[in-house]
Amino acid sequence: MNNLPPLKDLSLFCAVVRNKSFIATAKESGASPAYVSKRIALLEEVLQVRLLHRTTRRVSVTEDGELVFRWARRIVEDVEQMAESVTTAKTTPGGLLRISSSPGFGQLRLAPALSDLAVLYPSLRIQLELLDRPIDLIGEGFDLDIRIGGESAPNLMIKHIAANSRILCASPAYLERRGTPVNIFDLEKHDCIVIRERDQSFGVWKLKGPRGFETVRVSGPLSCNNGEIVHQWGIAGHGIILRSTWDVGPSLRDRLLVRVLTNYEQEADISAVYPLRLNESAKVRVCVEFLQQRLGSKVLAVSDVR
Repeated sequence: MNNLPPLKDLSLFCAVVRNKSFIATAKESGASPAYVSKRIALLEEVLQVRLLHRTTRRVSVTEDGELVFRWARRIVEDVEQMAESVTTAKTTPGGLLRISSSPGFGQLRLAPALSDLAVLYPSLRIQLELLDRPIDLIGEGFDLDIRIGGESAPNLMIKHIAANSRILCASPAYLERRGTPVNIFDLEKHDCIVIRERDQSFGVWKLKGPRGFETVRVSGPLSCNNGEIVHQWGIAGHGIILRSTWDVGPSLRDRLLVRVLTNYEQEADISAVYPLRLNESAKVRVCVEFLQQRLGSKVLAVSDVR
């Protein structure tokens, strides 16, 4: 078979079988009886079978027509259900929602927020994966990536969730022992606790300061790929750390850490990245809107920790 039967012709054929009449089907569909007859004839031509016995008063189904009718009805119903499911998915949040994020932010801030989201939308099945590497959002099958800093690929959508920056800080004990850096290149002489972030080159800190963006290479006796460990090592006095305001804000307020080089910061806003427009997926839309409301008011900005 070179050509497949058009769905609209299969639907029209099902209506003719149900009504047992071209005239009744024409009235139901808003077409002429001649149009209905022509479309059925074309369907028979495509399938290369006779579907109907036609008389002046009624229409009856042939043996081949009975077979085609059973398949056509199933096909039309499946397509209608598919269309209904797609429409529902755009308007009603439900089903599996796969989310990725970095381990530190995911555990401390994102997971509690998603716990509350699950209570609001019990039809959602939320799957959170915490990864300390860049991800292929589409290739790995994620609906949403909550990321800190970095840029989105041109084929992905991005939505701002909350303001955030990475800042330099150290414990009072470390600064008393080693002194306080007065310019960015003093960092090369200090012990810096390096972390491998998703969007950073290892051991290279690019910071925005009075003269714009500047880059400095740093090193130290300790490094880790876990932000919470780096945070604790900083409090313990092992060196200078570059951490997000959402992470170190409480330690700065409690004077467990002190901010250094206060004119420098690293832009690292929190964003939601996803492959579909928000009006095409209700589950992604409600999640992004909820996180904007929940996290946008709680994540610390630089001005909060000066």
